[in-house]
Order: sequence, then structure tokens, then C-alpha cells
Amino acid sequence: MRLTTRTNLAMRTLMVCAVNPDRIIRKHEVAESCHASENHLAQVIHLLAQRGFLRTVRGRAGGLMLGRPAAEITVGAVFRTFEAALPFTDCAAGAENTCPLIAACRLKCVLTEALAAFYDQLDRVTLSDLVAENGALERLLKVA
Repeated sequence: MRLTTRTNLAMRTLMVCAVNPDRIIRKHEVAESCHASENHLAQVIHLLAQRGFLRTVRGRAGGLMLGRPAAEITVGAVFRTFEAALPFTDCAAGAENTCPLIAACRLKCVLTEALAAFYDQLDRVTLSDLVAENGALERLLKVA
């Protein structure tokens, strides 16, 4: 299993905002911190804002900030936002299922349970848990 680039950028963006709670962060500052293109980041920021994880401010002095307290943002919720649309396996793809073993395979049940356990664990971790008292992360992501 490997996370998509979008999920990785989403978590990094949220961590930048959480480490800098008292200021509006500009997209280019996040891009620099995360080593990402601003165009790719714009798509991630847009979806994070749509789901209420971020609040965006338009205009010359605009940028982004957390849309709710870091303690209320779970890693599981962010991952579901970006990963849930992608089926983990063919057998979870619904109508697009192309697996010839679907009628007899028991792997789907095992994978479904494993994925539920994965998200259950991520639901226990908040953005605040990732950044609180993490001086090393703060040094990497603090915007001057």
C-alpha cells in the first residue's frame, strides 16, 4: 500500500498550517516547505477547503489557515477524503470490478477488515497529535 501524492500533500499542508496557527499561510510557502508544485498543491488546498479542513482567504493578503482546531482534524478523515475514491482492490470497485475470482475469493473480506482496522487506527490520531511538542517539525515548517 502506498499513499497518493495528494494525500501526502494534504497532510503536509495541514501540518504547515498547524505549526503556524497565528498567521495566514501563502500557497507558495506551503509549496516550498513541502517541495511541491503550486499547481498540484492548489488542487489539494481546494479539496481541503471544500471539506472544511482549511479556510482560504482571497486577495493580495490572502492565503490559508486551518478551518477547525487541529485537535478536531483526524488523520483518518483526511485520508478518507483523498483515498476513499480509489478502490483498494478490483473487488472493491463495484460495477467496474474485473476480478474473475469474485464469486469464490475470500480475500475481499480479509482486505475489507484490514482496511477498516487501518482507518480505525488513523481515526485515533489528530493533527494536533502530530504537531504538538514536536520541535523538529516546527523548525522544518515554521514560516518566517
